[in-house]
Amino acid sequence: MKAGFISLGCAKNLVDTEVMLGLLAARDIEITDDPGEAEVIIVNTCSFIDAAKEESVATILQAADYKQDGNCRALIVAGCLGQRYREELLDELPEVDAVVGTGAWHRIGEAIDAALAGRRLVLAGDSETIYDHTMPRLVTTPTYSSYVKIAEGCSNCCSFCVIPRLRGKFRSRPVESVVAEVERLVAQGTKEINLIAQDTTSYGRDLYGQPRLADLLRALVKVEGLVWLRLLYCYPRYFSDELIELIAAEPKICKYVDLPLQHAHDDILGAMNRRDSRADTERLLAKIRASIPGVAIRTSFIVGFPGETAEHFAALRDFVTAQRFDHVGVFTYSQEDETDAGRRPDQIADEVKQERYHTLMAIQAKISEEIGATLVGRELDVLVEGTEEDGVVRGRSYREAPDVDGRVYVENAAAEPGCFIKARVVQGFAYDLLAERSEEE
Repeated sequence: MKAGFISLGCAKNLVDTEVMLGLLAARDIEITDDPGEAEVIIVNTCSFIDAAKEESVATILQAADYKQDGNCRALIVAGCLGQRYREELLDELPEVDAVVGTGAWHRIGEAIDAALAGRRLVLAGDSETIYDHTMPRLVTTPTYSSYVKIAEGCSNCCSFCVIPRLRGKFRSRPVESVVAEVERLVAQGTKEINLIAQDTTSYGRDLYGQPRLADLLRALVKVEGLVWLRLLYCYPRYFSDELIELIAAEPKICKYVDLPLQHAHDDILGAMNRRDSRADTERLLAKIRASIPGVAIRTSFIVGFPGETAEHFAALRDFVTAQRFDHVGVFTYSQEDETDAGRRPDQIADEVKQERYHTLMAIQAKISEEIGATLVGRELDVLVEGTEEDGVVRGRSYREAPDVDGRVYVENAAAEPGCFIKARVVQGFAYDLLAERSEEE
């Protein structure tokens, strides 16, 4: 039997897909990337914002076409959309044969068996599970770079976010489990490990009574063969001095900080139920930059949050202008019914959200281009990801995380994916860098 997977949403969802793939492979189910060949199609969905829900539903309906035009006998919806709308999906989408929520991915085999037997079912209880190093996992990212989820769920309860409802409370994996998985991935050829969670800096609070991310990192950098260790989704609250010092001192840890801030005006931060003030954030950013030379900082902001006035947005705009982040993601607020923010009466008009989005993106594009220009002449280690048709090598330095940041394009180079080369920057753009391979390498 052949099964096909379509994975939507974030890297955290991708890890769930890879574990489900591993579970199916352990059952001797052949995995195919051609949905037309698949007898079973699983769509692992996202439901974080309206656009993600719309994409998920559209993808489900497209996959359903293979029941007529392909070999599909069972269509299964997994992930966040399944968890959020577990009963409605079967009622409103007769094409769907089974629903597997975020707390039941380990029962994907059971769902397949039932669907093929003609029984429609929902497996979506409370989200309490988390994968560990003992579970099979079929990595779908390039061999040299992998994501490792160190915790599941979230307990921050930001007023705009449905993640706690979809993924459950925050729960960490033991240090030993994470280390064992990283050791296995590195043994298989992985050179870059990207640590992910909904709130990475809270790692260990539930297991050990206090944040233990620094201890986890100290254990991971000892893994022989690991070259880069990258931290993603680091909330400001527990970004400690100990963590800053460790990032600065340890060569294997990328000098890259992903710090989702969401806003910069205290009124909006309070309404979002964020626990850091603007002054707190400014102190943290100053400390990171002073302690980690050359650090690249990524952040994300939401514009058009309910009640955001022109004054509030001006404060955010001025904050972005002053802080000069290396990478910024901007999102327009998405009204979610199950959230406190979604129930507020002071929603912002879509055209205002769009105007603020484009204003902030334009400011950041100029800043990113100026930062790129300052990198001219600097030598960087580049992880090669491929070669363009014109022979230019495509890759990333420590400054660029996979999938979300720009690329480094290296001329006069020939290298296989997964190799590291040294390159000198010759031109900087808003998102990408152009470089030449260093002659002295």
